[in-house]
Amino acid sequence: MQSLWPFASFYFTYFTFQGMFSPFWGLYLQSLSFSAWQISVLMALSTLARIVAPGFWGWLADKSGRRRNIIVTTSILSAASFCLVGLHKGFWWIFVSLAVSHFFWAAALPLVEASTAYLTRDNPGRYSRVRVWGSIGFVCLAMSGGYLLDWLGIAATPWIVSALLIGVALAAFKVPEVVPQGKPKPAGPIWDTLKKPAVMALFACCFLQAFAHGPYYTFYSLGLKAFGYDKAAVGVLWALGVVFEVGVFMLMPRIMRRFGLEALMQASLLAAVLRFGLIATCLASPAVAAFAQALHALTYALHHASAIGLINRMFAEQHHGRAQGLYIVASFGVGGSGGGLIGGLVWPHGGVMPTFAMSATAALIGVFVCLRWLRPAGKLRAASPA
Repeated sequence: MQSLWPFASFYFTYFTFQGMFSPFWGLYLQSLSFSAWQISVLMALSTLARIVAPGFWGWLADKSGRRRNIIVTTSILSAASFCLVGLHKGFWWIFVSLAVSHFFWAAALPLVEASTAYLTRDNPGRYSRVRVWGSIGFVCLAMSGGYLLDWLGIAATPWIVSALLIGVALAAFKVPEVVPQGKPKPAGPIWDTLKKPAVMALFACCFLQAFAHGPYYTFYSLGLKAFGYDKAAVGVLWALGVVFEVGVFMLMPRIMRRFGLEALMQASLLAAVLRFGLIATCLASPAVAAFAQALHALTYALHHASAIGLINRMFAEQHHGRAQGLYIVASFGVGGSGGGLIGGLVWPHGGVMPTFAMSATAALIGVFVCLRWLRPAGKLRAASPA
């Protein structure tokens, strides 16, 4: 059996970058006196890159049958490009440098996800035991990032992030090539699968969940700052959500044995309605803010694990690279960037309340989509290989 530790190491380093970038990059941009719209545009670049990049890189990987070279090359180029960000503080310099870096950065994760999903296909719950190391990496940086910036100053943010991306590139060298065993079953065009109602509903749910999270990744830290939370408290609240995420990932094998993947998807959307409703109305309360962050275990970990399982079950083996890429495009790409950009338009007209009410509404629509076209079926079997 192939070792899963290189994949765990990649997840760990990849999400240490996220643990620094997501909570603190918006604060760095605000320190440069950018407007709310400029901040939302720059924050959306990471999600916009996921619209174009994953589909292209997934197609190239499926066509060549080799994922490792793409993972290594794009990780190196992403780190090199991000090193340019800190050389100038102008909007357009940062825009172009970030856009190039994120285009390469968005390539590796869906390919690693496809390989991990394939290696754990006989027991999808094992995927979560590997993916949890990404959550641990996120917690490490989210917890320490605020103190690190208090010590080094907010201006050090791009250099810290660059160092973390170099760590991702180093971890990429350890990721092995995963070659499917045996001759795969014949598969028709991927479009034949994509046009099935249940598959379209799955991607719609992923889009709406990511749309709901778009304002969260862009404006949550700014909202906390507006209510008087300091940088250390911001980091702790971000980390708290991921601590609970770790718990769900660790329990996922047991959860998947008991509940169907469709039911778990619906539960994640219901939790998002509650979570973003609480952020919209009660963010000033530390206790409520902490509870809302605890729901991240359901709105992210439960959602992501069920989405990966459903994709692995619904698509043929030959299409897994493209399917994972399309999942990134539909969710973190179109959904996340759309939510973040529209949040940038809403934010100046009321801040936290209308912005996160919009997030709760998007998740509620996802609940209805799931009920209508991706119906839970009780104790369904766990995902099996396509």
